Amino acid sequence: MNYDDGRDSPENRYVSELSPYLAFGQLSVRSLYHYLLQKRDKTQNNKFPEQAESFIKQLIWREFSYHILYYFPHSIKEPLNERFKKFAWEKSESHYKVWKEGKTGYPLVDAGMRELWATGYMHNRVRMIVGSFLVKHLLIHWKKGEKWFWDTLVDADLANNTFGWQWAGGSGADAAPYFRIFTPTVQGERFDKEGNYVKKGIPELKHIPKRYLHKPWEASAEVLKEACIELGKDYPHPVVDHKEARERALHRYDAVKSS
Repeated sequence: MNYDDGRDSPENRYVSELSPYLAFGQLSVRSLYHYLLQKRDKTQNNKFPEQAESFIKQLIWREFSYHILYYFPHSIKEPLNERFKKFAWEKSESHYKVWKEGKTGYPLVDAGMRELWATGYMHNRVRMIVGSFLVKHLLIHWKKGEKWFWDTLVDADLANNTFGWQWAGGSGADAAPYFRIFTPTVQGERFDKEGNYVKKGIPELKHIPKRYLHKPWEASAEVLKEACIELGKDYPHPVVDHKEARERALHRYDAVKSS
């Protein structure tokens, strides 16, 4: 596995983790870009040019967020797509609290939020998943998520943070389609196949069989007992039902689209 294939896998960490150095100005995007070009042109490894191109694309996305911030400074506080000013957000502080604390009952979401609190870092794929969950499953304003990331991320960056959250909410530039709602269980089974990321972040689930690790509520009472875990006590039940939350979000987004 390499960067292009593995950068979406939180358990393997095929990422550079250079974002804090870029955010604090210890490393410039321009110098990194030219370094990659030089290495790409000189290397004899047939795979490296492909990996360099993939990494450069991510740098370009990063710089695009600065372009958006420069020309649309109001996007820090308001949706880039003005129709989203009418979106009917929920104001549940209890849901916001369990999201921040990594107690939503969805293991991949919770592992990511706990990693953030413990380390000040979160894998990029997981950032998209927890962002989608807050905005679309819980229908909490993206500004609440943006604020929490700003307070906790060691690589917090105004342009990228705003761009990423507006993307997750569907209101930004080249935003995720409003009907694209990440299914946490599917994302977990796809990108954390062995469950190592979840087990590290949520040790109370480490004895659950892999087939139930990303959806412990489907395990029988017998399986849970053998894993020494009681749902609702050792680990929470899902804060919302995925199917119901998805339908509710689509209904709200349809209202914005047709306005």
